[in-house]
Amino acid sequence: MVRTEGPWTHRDVAANGARFHIAEMGEGPLVLLLHGFPQFWWTWRHQLPALADAGYRAVAMDLRGVGGSDRTPRGYDPANLALDVTGVIRSLGEPDAALVGHDLGGYLAWTAAVMRPKLIRRLAVSSMPHPRRWRASMLGDARQTAASSYIWGFQRPWVPERQLVADNGALVGRLIRDWAGPKLAGPAEDAAVENYRRAMCVPSTAHCSIEPYRWMVRSMARPDGVQFYRRMKRPVRVPTLHLHGSLDPVMRTRSAAGSGEYVEAPYRWRLFDGLGHWPHEEDPAAFTTELVHWLSDPEPDR
Repeated sequence: MVRTEGPWTHRDVAANGARFHIAEMGEGPLVLLLHGFPQFWWTWRHQLPALADAGYRAVAMDLRGVGGSDRTPRGYDPANLALDVTGVIRSLGEPDAALVGHDLGGYLAWTAAVMRPKLIRRLAVSSMPHPRRWRASMLGDARQTAASSYIWGFQRPWVPERQLVADNGALVGRLIRDWAGPKLAGPAEDAAVENYRRAMCVPSTAHCSIEPYRWMVRSMARPDGVQFYRRMKRPVRVPTLHLHGSLDPVMRTRSAAGSGEYVEAPYRWRLFDGLGHWPHEEDPAAFTTELVHWLSDPEPDR
């Protein structure tokens, strides 16, 4: 079900002690696409052919525990998930990659750029602030804390998993529609929501999907979390494109906009008016145009 037919090729690669499903198209410099919650690789269906046509090797991977990738019993902390990402780059035989991440995938893209800077050529993040900015907003901004109530709800044992798969994943559909701007509508998008609902109902996916969020909250005061956020003080030293929807109801613009302070390289902020949490799906033409132009720009501006 997750290996949807299209112009792309499906295969599995081994990295960091697990097996990861990827969909790929094109030839050229590698662009690795990382999905967020509650989605899987298929969220990049619009960008894969566009990037391939632009002369890139476009690869969308399923994160650990999601889609067609392995569902391991542990390993869902962001440091290990980032090593999954950089391990896939190596397994694909590439010296480096431009990382494009949305939501949780954006969090991991930030992390990978800090942990393995030699493997990251460029960084593009959508709908997610830098991890330290995320932590500060969650703890210090009452409006962001309220907007991220679903993350606090994930801290309960077992209940969130049951809610995500109840009624054939109905909650997944509500989240996608509630977090979107006015452009995400119509029969085609109804079909897309149905795909996300079905993917969440694959056994163990719901549990694996929310484990990273449990770690992100529960580790805030633990030694491993303190060590991780201290490590993330290291600046990002690759050109960075930061994309955000002005109507994003779960990740406030104010929370994301301060992330440039952690980048010691050309940094470009792009706010999409009228879009919500899914800019790459709500307006794929505008999102992809911005991304391709930035990837091809030899001197991205600060």
